[in-house]
Amino acid sequence: MRLILTALAFSVASVLQASVYDVPPADSVLVDKSDRKLYLIRNGEPYREYDIALGFHPVGKKLKEGDGKTPEGTYVLDWRKANSRFYRSIHISYPNDEDRAAALESGDRPGGMIMLHGYPEPRLFATGNYKFRGRDWTDGCIAVNNEALDEIWNAVSDWTPIVIQH
Repeated sequence: MRLILTALAFSVASVLQASVYDVPPADSVLVDKSDRKLYLIRNGEPYREYDIALGFHPVGKKLKEGDGKTPEGTYVLDWRKANSRFYRSIHISYPNDEDRAAALESGDRPGGMIMLHGYPEPRLFATGNYKFRGRDWTDGCIAVNNEALDEIWNAVSDWTPIVIQH
């Protein structure tokens, strides 16, 4: 019986792992803020869809550091961090020249370090600081669950374009 349970556990684990690593490469990423969705795009068509959380003041374009908004525009996923407070993270190239100019015009700093990331490490759950299911809770980043981030991580390479729209 023990041998059967062990074999079953390995089978389930290999199927779950295969789904994460068998995701086709994405040509680009599309984020629809109003629908709270992220799409992996290949040959101009979405082929994976993920629920997302946004900045804690999600409506509108990010204008300055600390406004709690998620940027809108065209960027690239330019580098990644395998171990972060939020599981893993992929950097979004915000701010672009347009974002910098808009912030400068209003006398503000545009901010930065906008990431596509997972959920916080488990010890942070216990504090009650991250009650994020169905809510926008980041400082302006785009968050997905850790399993979704594993798929995205394997589907995108550095310099993959990402379009974030309202």
